[in-house]
Amino acid sequence: MTATAKHLVTIKGVKDGLVFLLDDTCEFAEVLAELKHKLEKTHQQILTGPIIHVHVKLGSRAVTDEEKDEVRSIISQKGNLLVQSVETQDPERKKPEHALSNVAIVRGIVRSGQTSTHDSNILFLGDVNPGGSIVSTGSIYIMGSLRGMAHAGIDGDDRAIIAASHLRPTQLRIAGIISRPPDEWGTSEAYEAYMEFAYVKDGVMEIDKVHHLHKFDWNLIS
Repeated sequence: MTATAKHLVTIKGVKDGLVFLLDDTCEFAEVLAELKHKLEKTHQQILTGPIIHVHVKLGSRAVTDEEKDEVRSIISQKGNLLVQSVETQDPERKKPEHALSNVAIVRGIVRSGQTSTHDSNILFLGDVNPGGSIVSTGSIYIMGSLRGMAHAGIDGDDRAIIAASHLRPTQLRIAGIISRPPDEWGTSEAYEAYMEFAYVKDGVMEIDKVHHLHKFDWNLIS
């Protein structure tokens, strides 16, 4: 495989073992060939040591039980790899590119003493008042004033962002990063003139104008 060739098999380490991601856009025989090549030539180091649990993701490829067994056979005969699952995604449920399917739209007002908690990217149509909090596992977009506390990426995702039409929070948090005091961010004129967003760069929270948001290839709509 050349340096610029597309990888048909991607191996990722996770908490409980390895995940094998198999490309679903090429011929199945090509995927199997690269799988064998990686296990025999380029990734021998994972074949030593204790048992490693493996989960295989086939994307939206339609496969037979026999083809799944072929994948299991290739992996299981190599060293210490133990296949736990071989999964396919229903092609009908495959998310279209740029879909907003997992951005939840929420309307209302978060008042002092209240906390609005969510398990996805959030488009919040309303205000978060001083003393109120909005928290989410994903990014937070507020079409209104953020004058309370917002915590995005609460499960540790530091790619999440916080955006608001009027960004004057008491505190911002992204993953484990806590914002600088609001009086260090800039002038009041800047807040009034532009919608802004907060993001993490090199472990530090930064603030920028929302029209720069297109430069960031993060989990905005994923």
